[in-house]
Amino acid sequence: MNLKYKNNLNNLTKILYCDSLCCSVLLDLFVVIINVNNQDYIINYLISLFMWVVQLVERRSPKPFVTGSSPVPHAIKIKEKFMNKRILTGIKPTGYAHIGNYLGAIKPAIELSNNTDFDCFYFIADYHALTTLSNREELIEYTYNIACTWLACGLDPAKVIFYKQSDIPEDFELNWILCNVTPKGLMNRAHAYKAFVEKNEKEGVDKDNGINMGLYNYPILMTADIILFGANYVPVGLDQKQHIEIARDIVNYFNKKYGKVFITPSEYIQKNTCTLVGLDGRKMSKSYGNTIQLFSTEEQLRKNINKIVTDNKKPGEPKNLDCTINKIYKLFASEEQSKAFDEKLLNGLGWGDAKKELFEVM
Repeated sequence: MNLKYKNNLNNLTKILYCDSLCCSVLLDLFVVIINVNNQDYIINYLISLFMWVVQLVERRSPKPFVTGSSPVPHAIKIKEKFMNKRILTGIKPTGYAHIGNYLGAIKPAIELSNNTDFDCFYFIADYHALTTLSNREELIEYTYNIACTWLACGLDPAKVIFYKQSDIPEDFELNWILCNVTPKGLMNRAHAYKAFVEKNEKEGVDKDNGINMGLYNYPILMTADIILFGANYVPVGLDQKQHIEIARDIVNYFNKKYGKVFITPSEYIQKNTCTLVGLDGRKMSKSYGNTIQLFSTEEQLRKNINKIVTDNKKPGEPKNLDCTINKIYKLFASEEQSKAFDEKLLNGLGWGDAKKELFEVM
């Protein structure tokens, strides 16, 4: 084959997003007819046909959650369309959006999207949700709920790339590739897996009881999510810092073996981002069942606030300012309201009255 024409077509396949099958068919066709006279005509014809197939593939595979001006990237190698540092974050649709999602992830992410120093990639991690969610209808409903929440809270799709994880098949191809360079010992050290093992040991059951491979390999898919789009930073809380440390380790394993292919990501910890406590005093999480839905009715909100766990101090006794009620109150109140509420707690405000004041400020 004429080397010049082969290189030209190979370069074309690298910079265009297309089905790998279509690329293969066109390359095979090229090999068959390359010896025919008038090669320039053949090359031009193939390029035109190639562009037509690209358009056909894009029409055939609509991506309802992909928004913004950038196309879905080619697997692994991403054409540089942005000059800024990239921020990437996602939310699992394992339940309805709650105030912890908003204050801990969505609100800070929207603020970052208004910062012209960053190009932001935000996604709905629906495949990550499969580790705990198996009902198809629930997954669809929660996915749309999370998408609507982002938009209702002020996300501007023109400023970001907003997409659904399952619409990017290259993510799962890369996940499998990374599985083959990741040592098992690294997964053994993941906090989520270790916490599950410790829970099983305390309950006297097999240490791997209830643990599926989705949970075990969760950090590998998370790494694929991050590096596929060339993200420089991932916003996380202090309790999630290990996820990025594991991602860096996996990237280093891959780059050491195959050359510097992927960008090494770093955690982006915002000082004003909080870890919201739930109704029982633990981190607010759908998996704990201790959340307050973001779009609750007044009745639902009041019912949830009344479930907040408190100590047994009676009215008139000073209350601990580090209590769950006060922590949540400060997230919604002004500085003046917070100071006044502190005084009331120290002067013995009853828990019932404290919950009523929290309801009013929320």
